Amino acid sequence: MREPALIRMLPDGRRLHLHDGPIDLIIEASGAPQAVSAAYEAAARRFVSILDELCSELPLLRSRVRGDSERPYGLIAQRMFAAIEPYCEDCFITPMAAVAGAVAEELLKSMTAAATLDRAFVNNGGDIAIHLADSQSYRIGMVERPDRPSLFGSLEITGADPVRGIATSGWRGRSFSLGIADAVTVLADSAPSADAAATVIGNAVNLPGHPCIKRVPAREISPDSDLGDLRVTRGVESLSDSEIFAALDSGFRVAETLRARGLIHSSAFCLQSHTRVVSPALAQVSIDHSQRSLLHA
Repeated sequence: MREPALIRMLPDGRRLHLHDGPIDLIIEASGAPQAVSAAYEAAARRFVSILDELCSELPLLRSRVRGDSERPYGLIAQRMFAAIEPYCEDCFITPMAAVAGAVAEELLKSMTAAATLDRAFVNNGGDIAIHLADSQSYRIGMVERPDRPSLFGSLEITGADPVRGIATSGWRGRSFSLGIADAVTVLADSAPSADAAATVIGNAVNLPGHPCIKRVPAREISPDSDLGDLRVTRGVESLSDSEIFAALDSGFRVAETLRARGLIHSSAFCLQSHTRVVSPALAQVSIDHSQRSLLHA
């Protein structure tokens, strides 16, 4: 039997921390005090059932999705499926590629249904669902390496922008990656959509068969991984500039295709201190030029 879900306010008195098994969320809402309290109470009520809900369909959610695949019945699982469905004919992907974003979005929807808020976010390990009233905005930092947080840039999202989901993926993060990007940040209509796209773009930033890249079957690290025998990245040695550019070019082509299909709005990805940005005009992306090489899209 697992420990009961942890629900607590953080010491700053503004943010709510929710933890249950592998799910770890930081939530902040802004607005009238009564509205914020109501939103936090709604989030806590919804949170305690999420893990059991997902576990009830776990074999299906860990299975590769194809055009004729069985669809899940849970609300969060359905969002996961919808987010990865556009990619199922092009690559190996399972609904788990969008689980963090889908959980974040479900909690945010519970909050906004319970109260009128100026702005709010639900951060699920870097996959973030956001709510913004028309006059509100958020400034978001983009992390170069999830394992050693440092910012390589920032962006601003306003209530007038269509972006309501932000996700970051990469081989150094908490989830497995088939690619070699240190970090891929994606802006999309929703958190599940951003989560799925970040996974796909992160996999595409790659140099297949390169001797400086260590890969092992996912099953060897996590026996129940949805990636099974697919070889995931576990180490990347120093690469030449030409090799870095080639890997980033591969990711750029995929990101541009996704943007043209309307699946994402913008993306930025980083590999060994080199950065590539796709459609930066949407969200005023700012890169630290003194420390990073910016490859213009």
